[in-house]
Amino acid sequence: MENKSYKKQFILLSVLLVVLFFLNISLGSVSIPFQDIFTTLTGGIPSKDSWQTIIFNFRLPKAITAILVGSGLSICGLLMQTLFRNPLAGPFVLGISSGASLGVAILILGSSVFGGFLLTNSVSNWSLPIAASLGAFLVLSAVIITANKVRNTMSILIIGLMFGSLTSAVISVLTYFSEADQIQQYLFWSFGSLGNLSWNEISVFSIIYAIGILGTIAVIKPLNSFLLGENYAKSLGINVKRSRNIILLITSILTGVITAFSGPIAFVGLAIPHIARMLFFTSNHKILIPSTAILGAIVLLICDSIAQLPTSEFTLPINAITSLFGAPIVIWLLIRKKRIFV
Repeated sequence: MENKSYKKQFILLSVLLVVLFFLNISLGSVSIPFQDIFTTLTGGIPSKDSWQTIIFNFRLPKAITAILVGSGLSICGLLMQTLFRNPLAGPFVLGISSGASLGVAILILGSSVFGGFLLTNSVSNWSLPIAASLGAFLVLSAVIITANKVRNTMSILIIGLMFGSLTSAVISVLTYFSEADQIQQYLFWSFGSLGNLSWNEISVFSIIYAIGILGTIAVIKPLNSFLLGENYAKSLGINVKRSRNIILLITSILTGVITAFSGPIAFVGLAIPHIARMLFFTSNHKILIPSTAILGAIVLLICDSIAQLPTSEFTLPINAITSLFGAPIVIWLLIRKKRIFV
C-alpha cells in the first residue's frame, strides 16, 4: 500500500528527469532544438551535421555524468546520515574525497617537492582518475581498518574527519612549495567538472557505479534497522559490524570514483537526502534510495544547466553552483529546528 501512495511522485520525478536531460543537452554555446536532439538520439540525422558531433561527443556524455554523479553523491549522503544518525553527515565525512584530492595534488603539485620525480604533464586522460583513485583507496583502507578496531560508530565519523584534516594539511604543504601554474591546474580540478569524460571513462564509471548501487540495495534492511540504533539492529539479527563495513565500503567506492572522475562536488550529498525525506515523508530506505537518486540527478542537471551560461562559451564551476544551491537548504534545515529524520 505504501509503494502505491508514492507512485505519482515517482512518475512526476521521472518525467522531470527526462525533460531536464533533454534540456541539459540542448543548452550551451550552441542551442540545439529538442526535436533534433530526439532525432539524433534515436539514430536519425539532425538539421545540421555538426550538431550530431556536439551531442554525441560533448553534451550526451556530460548529461550522463551529471546523472551518475548527482544520484551517486545523494545516495552516499543518505547512507552516511543513516549510519551515523547525523543529519549533517555527507559523502565526504570519511575523508575519501580528501584522499582522492591528495592523490591528484601529489600528481600535479608533487614535482616541485619531489624534484621532478613525478610528471605533472599527464601521460593520458586516465592519469588524474588513477591518482585520485589511489588516494581514495589509501584513505578507504585506513577507515576500514579503523572501523574494525572501534565499537562506537561516532568514533568512525570523528576519525574520518581527522583523516580529511590530515590530507588537507599535506595538500597545503604541497601547494606552498608549488609553482603558480601547478596551483592553478589543481585549483581548476578542485572546482569539479562534468564535461571532460570520454565514453571509455564513462563506461568504467558506470560499471563501478552499478556495483555501488547493487550493494546499496542489498543493505536496505540494515539501513532501516540502524534508524533506531545499533542495539535495535542487533535484536533483529543484523550483523552490525559487517553491515557497517559494507555501508562504509559502498560509500567509499561511490565517493571515490565520483571524485576521481569529476572532482570534489559539494553539498549535493548533504542536501538531497533531506529534500527526499520532506517530499516523501518516510524513513523507509526502500523508498528513500530511489527517490534520493532521482532527485540528485535532477538537481545536478539543473545546476549544470545553470553553470553552462546559455549562448555563452563560458562555463561556471559546477562546485560553485551546487554550493549556492545546497548551503541555503542546510541553513534552512538548521533554522527550522524540527526533526529531520521522519
